[in-house]
Amino acid sequence: QVQLAESGGGSVQAGGSLRLSCVVSETVFKMDDMAWYRLAPGKQRELVAGIWSNGGTEYSSSVKGRFTISRDNDKGIVYLQMNSLKVEDTAVYVCKVESRVWGRDFWGQGTQVTVSS
Repeated sequence: QVQLAESGGGSVQAGGSLRLSCVVSETVFKMDDMAWYRLAPGKQRELVAGIWSNGGTEYSSSVKGRFTISRDNDKGIVYLQMNSLKVEDTAVYVCKVESRVWGRDFWGQGTQVTVSS
């Protein structure tokens, strides 16, 4: 099955930046829709940013203008650049791939992002 390896999480001060990476073991990665979600205790899972196989992108209104999602199809990596981080951005960030080969979604294990004031 498809494997997702995430990295880049950590602890930062408010106003700081992090870049999350998700390496996907999918030979037709460029055909897949990719997204970053975040999970926080007591809250609904939130779609933070998506980047689609047709090149389109989508952002949550809460991160628009601060976060940027991008992908490197040659390397099979999707990135989430997070700038101007806020305390409320604290969550586990999870990478998801919608695999057309397997016909199902695959999720990473998540990486913790903690933002302190």
